[in-house]
Amino acid sequence: METGSVTTPFGRRSMTLGMLANQVMAGEIKPDQSVDKWKLFRALCEAKPLLGIGDRALAVLNALLSFYPKNELAEENGLIVFPSNIQLSLRTHGMAEQTVRRHLAALVEAGLLLRKDSPNGKRYVRRDRAGEVNEAFGFSLAPLLARAEEIEQLAAAVMAERLHVQRLRERITLCRRDIAKLIEAAVEEEIPGDWQGLYREFRDLIEGLPRSPTTAQLELLLDELTALRTDILNRLEIRVKSTKQRGNADYIERHIQNSNPESTTELEPSFDTKPGAMAEQDKGREAETLEEGRGETTRPGRQEESRQSGGRNDGGALKSFPLGLVLQACPEVLAYGPGGAIRNWRDLMTAAVAVRSMLGVSPSAYEEAANVMGPENAATVMACILERGGHINSAGGYLRGLTRRSEKGEFAIGPMLMALLRANAPAGRKVG
Repeated sequence: METGSVTTPFGRRSMTLGMLANQVMAGEIKPDQSVDKWKLFRALCEAKPLLGIGDRALAVLNALLSFYPKNELAEENGLIVFPSNIQLSLRTHGMAEQTVRRHLAALVEAGLLLRKDSPNGKRYVRRDRAGEVNEAFGFSLAPLLARAEEIEQLAAAVMAERLHVQRLRERITLCRRDIAKLIEAAVEEEIPGDWQGLYREFRDLIEGLPRSPTTAQLELLLDELTALRTDILNRLEIRVKSTKQRGNADYIERHIQNSNPESTTELEPSFDTKPGAMAEQDKGREAETLEEGRGETTRPGRQEESRQSGGRNDGGALKSFPLGLVLQACPEVLAYGPGGAIRNWRDLMTAAVAVRSMLGVSPSAYEEAANVMGPENAATVMACILERGGHINSAGGYLRGLTRRSEKGEFAIGPMLMALLRANAPAGRKVG
């Protein structure tokens, strides 16, 4: 058993105050104190950066612990192991004896082992007649038992730091993704601003990070990226608010002011509101439109006029069609109206906004179409695009193309509606 007396090292190794302090600390072990040696070893592996030891020193310590006969380190079981360097070399998978000695010295210097040298420096044990250990010379594991609580706290601190760094890296990754995609969206939507300059600033921050950054460097980078993301979001939010206000004033309110608030159908703002007049004019208008789609010769003058104007009014603006005709050609848009129904042009425009979002058409593309074609015609075109969704790869690009053609006077809605009417007509009654 251990006598608890202070021992000095054998040979040329000098005694230091650190060794004396470790021996004093090891002598303060509580009588009933014990700890699982392998649980403590796992904590040592976690805490090694704070203890100043390396992997190979831990391999030597693992070999020493394997020579301890019990799983529980306790003073009553004895705390000295006495394997030779040859045995340690075997249990460290052939580590050279000189290397084993060097790492043993590192463990002693780190305060994890104590040397209890014999008079001749050899490691051995003396037993009594009953076979019990009377005195042993070798390495004492008492510092491990004495520092068990400290080692576990150090291991917990290392794991907490690792988790903190992991979360910092996750947040940095999210910030990087947000900034890159927000700048990409701003450039795609052609929002005014120095987006190239912001992107260069973003790249400079990322490329300035070292290959193995410290926690402080990661925290600083996260703060800078968060500030940059906030700046970009503020710019985009200002643009979104101004676009929303301009959209309400430019085309939604303009349509509401021009529409007949007393009408229950709102087919055309210029229709007579006398009883029965709207229905008669709607039937006549629809019949004329259908004649244009059929190419009948009963009204050659109107057919020639439609070919020359491309489905446009005398002033060059796109020609609007009755709401009933639009819904007959595009029945799928009904599901997107308020309450699953479309009763007037305002309901169709509300449904068109929902369809725009569902098809991935940008707000700017729809706003441009409404400004060029008019709000009613833009809503009609969105209904047609929804009806032909399976044949259109990019709804946003398709709408922008129609808008450009409409600006040049090369696009008319009539042929598109007629084609959809023929496609949706029951068998045997198709138009044309």
